[in-house]
Amino acid sequence: MLCELTIENVAIIESASLRLHPGLNILTGETGAGKSIILDSLNMALGQRTSRELLRSGADRAQVTAVFSSYGARAREMLKTLEIDEEDELILHRRITSDGRNSCRINGVPVSVSVLRELGEQLVNIHGQHDSQALFSPENHYLYLDALAGNRALLDSYAEAYHALQRAKRELASLETDESEKARQLDMLQFQIDELESADIRPGEREELQQKIALYRNSADVLSSLSAAYGALNGTDSEEGGAALLEEAARHVSTAAEYFPHLQSVAEFLESAALEAKEYASDLRDTAEQLDLDPRELQNAEDRLDVLYRLSRKYGETEEDMLAFLEEAEEKARRILHADEQIALLQQEIRTLTEQTQKRAAALSESRRVAGERFSRDVCRELSFLDMPNVRFVVLQEPASFGATGADRIEFLLSANAGEPPRPLSKIASGGELSRIMLSIKNVLSSGDPVDTLIFDEIDAGVSGRAAEKVGQKLYEVSAEHQVICVTHLSQIAVLADAHLRISKSVRDGKTYTEVETLDDAGRAEEIARIGSGSEITALQLQNAEALLQSAAAFRKSVRERKGDTI
Repeated sequence: MLCELTIENVAIIESASLRLHPGLNILTGETGAGKSIILDSLNMALGQRTSRELLRSGADRAQVTAVFSSYGARAREMLKTLEIDEEDELILHRRITSDGRNSCRINGVPVSVSVLRELGEQLVNIHGQHDSQALFSPENHYLYLDALAGNRALLDSYAEAYHALQRAKRELASLETDESEKARQLDMLQFQIDELESADIRPGEREELQQKIALYRNSADVLSSLSAAYGALNGTDSEEGGAALLEEAARHVSTAAEYFPHLQSVAEFLESAALEAKEYASDLRDTAEQLDLDPRELQNAEDRLDVLYRLSRKYGETEEDMLAFLEEAEEKARRILHADEQIALLQQEIRTLTEQTQKRAAALSESRRVAGERFSRDVCRELSFLDMPNVRFVVLQEPASFGATGADRIEFLLSANAGEPPRPLSKIASGGELSRIMLSIKNVLSSGDPVDTLIFDEIDAGVSGRAAEKVGQKLYEVSAEHQVICVTHLSQIAVLADAHLRISKSVRDGKTYTEVETLDDAGRAEEIARIGSGSEITALQLQNAEALLQSAAAFRKSVRERKGDTI
């Protein structure tokens, strides 16, 4: 349950804090006071798409915090997956800055916007006028039946078989080309295979060639350096080298060691160093002798490097990439050569998958049929209560080709008046009728809805009089099982609130400010009178408002008693 919403610097709201309660929470206020901004702020806290356009003018950041005092099993499971500790309260926080950056936290733990949104969907369902527009789209109608029937497992099972069938069909189509096309493909593959095999590519070869070419091109400098180093160690015709000097030093130190024994280790070190210097000098001489290079070797290395470069432009940047291309080409060639065998296997697989998909589609369709009958019956019952007793709500289910969501074409039809045939909702339903239809559908689905908090944003649009009173009563009944937050302009609905919040705005120092106030009994009567009559409120209008509140209190008491005082 959403118990608190704190908003800072969102649109015309500089700072606001809403305390929400169990049962039915009503938000009222004049048009433009900021009711929609509050819902936009909640959407922001729930990870829904938003933008820096929501920032209050002159502010460098906006932030919203939503606090939940209780939450369902799905949300708890997600917290466990995220390794976020469960606490008495679940706190969602989101901040956006003027440069468009987002900062999201769950119980103080940084998370991505997508993670925040996924968790938010387990906590709150927001139903607005756009939901009514969704009723105009038959391609979405199956979702309502699947939600009522709990078809998630059936739908996943069907989708698994369907997608496997589509993959097998695509693979078969790629093999079932005409013979001339197969010959062309095979010729091309064979050319690529021959070219790569004749190149005899070896991993690491280009790096070795580049090093060899660099050595050839700098061989004169390398030989000069080796000769100089050899002379420094082994000596020249004019002077002794380092090795001879080390031997001489060792002899002198050895003589002195007869009188200073501790110098014996120095003499031994010098003797060892002289021997190593001679060995290194031999290594330098042998290496220099190897630099007697044949110029043709340099040309061969450059030619080979050119071949590898040309092949890399066609088959892959590295030697490993080119060898992988060769392996793939060989596999493709084998498949073409053995296409008939593969086609036979795929045809058998497609027959099996088709049968499997048909069975799973039939199970899904049957579940939807049963759910559709129940859905139609329950929605008609709800609509009758909402002063639409002659309405026929029909779920049309027809067979269709296999698709990603099944093999059904499902559409909701409505007959608003007795004697008229059912027709698509978009053809006949008015705005008020759509609001009541949507509320009926939500009420039918709510018993199985695991989300604790339901928000209705002006779901009463186009409704008035007795129908509005019935809509309010139905919302109150829904609030027996869920926390309900409703934005309304109708007094018939507002009087049923367990908690009534008034949204107002004012102008101070040239700036607009939105304020949220939880109303007491006197404040409620005044607000009900304002909703019903406008800004000029008379004593008689206040008396009428108080009478409405008393009547609503009696209804609320009867519902609580019927529901076992769960509200």
